[in-house]
Amino acid sequence: MARKKRRLCPDIIAGMGYHLLRAADAFWRRSNQMQTPNTDLGGQLGAARLGARLWRLEPGKASTRHRHFTQEELYVLLEGEGRVRIGDEVLTLAPLDTLLVDADTDRQLFNDTEADQLWLVVGAPREEITSTLEMSEEQLRHMYPEGPKALPPELGGGQADYSAED
Repeated sequence: MARKKRRLCPDIIAGMGYHLLRAADAFWRRSNQMQTPNTDLGGQLGAARLGARLWRLEPGKASTRHRHFTQEELYVLLEGEGRVRIGDEVLTLAPLDTLLVDADTDRQLFNDTEADQLWLVVGAPREEITSTLEMSEEQLRHMYPEGPKALPPELGGGQADYSAED
């Protein structure tokens, strides 16, 4: 099976059978929905079969409460005290704790502590559509059953409004 050609970040070092992205060269941006700093490692490296991102969750912030169509996700907490809601259950993780979540299970990272959290999230198989801007209304309802900006009860519930922030 031929590997699809993907556009790589210009600073990628490509060798025989590998691609290397140096930490200083990783492109970070804030997510569309929750304004969470993240870097798409899988996309920058040209991964064809899995998605991988680093997410920096600041105090008082959350990721989207979501589920997937086919992609299961592996969450590794790298820094901080991690909090995650799986369905109605809340788990607390310590650095290097690892969590695997099935595709159709609701999940949400949140930070109700005073320090940043750094998460590595790896998912496979890679979803066909990864941008909310490309999803139909039906796909959005499946992926975000409470809306794409739903906050967990631990952060006050309701919908996030980050439009006033930079």
